[in-house]
Amino acid sequence: MKIENVEELKKTSKIIRKGIIEQVYKAGSGHPGGSLSIADIMTVLYFNELNIDEKNPAWEDRDRVVLSKGHCAPALYSCLANRGFFNVEELEGFRGIDSNLQGHPDMRKIPGVDMSTGSLGQGLSAAVGMAIAGKMDEKDYRVYCILGDGEIEEGQVWEAAMSANKYKLDNLCVIVDNNNLQIDGTIEEVMSSYPIDEKFKSFGFQIINIDGHNIEEIMSAFEVAKNVKEKPVCIIAKTIKGKGVSYMENKVEWHGKAPNEEQYEIAIKELEI
Repeated sequence: MKIENVEELKKTSKIIRKGIIEQVYKAGSGHPGGSLSIADIMTVLYFNELNIDEKNPAWEDRDRVVLSKGHCAPALYSCLANRGFFNVEELEGFRGIDSNLQGHPDMRKIPGVDMSTGSLGQGLSAAVGMAIAGKMDEKDYRVYCILGDGEIEEGQVWEAAMSANKYKLDNLCVIVDNNNLQIDGTIEEVMSSYPIDEKFKSFGFQIINIDGHNIEEIMSAFEVAKNVKEKPVCIIAKTIKGKGVSYMENKVEWHGKAPNEEQYEIAIKELEI
């Protein structure tokens, strides 16, 4: 199930965004802002880039994805459901007491989830371990790790980055969702991690800077990343928090709250294909 056409991928990204809004609205809680900012990246990953099989989620040769910013699970769940890992109807139970779709991904309960995440700063360490395992087992799968730009204030991220460089993990692709907002304000106000590209470069990564909402640029970046040898890759995606829903865009207050009924209706209308 690979979508090659850019326009079809753009339409799919709207479907993914709609799924995000519906999950958070029906749950009455969740994190729409950062989920919407990675929707285009996740769409390209799951519908164009990844070598995965929804009928065999545990396939040992599959590509792996670690959503380190696990609070943005609505984006991941929307992609997995629409990719066929589970029924789309299950999205309605997001954060429900009897649902497998918890506020953060659980690899024990959800097909297609490669790592349980949510405690920020830990995902890259897991991704590095997966990439090392792939090298040791002489597998050709790739590992993708999505980090938040606020998340990279965590020191463990940089320990993992050093390991990725030491072991020349050219099967590892890190994506930083650079929407410039975290729960307490802008990145600069809280604990500036800029310049992000120079930091990762100094840790031995090949750097690719892109517009994280430009489907063609995202596709091209993944293609370039696959051809980098002897070093890990870091794609720094400049994004807009809340992208796709006008009143949420670049508003820090939408980091972690649900829309009311009126706001929900506006969002759904804006996301019509």
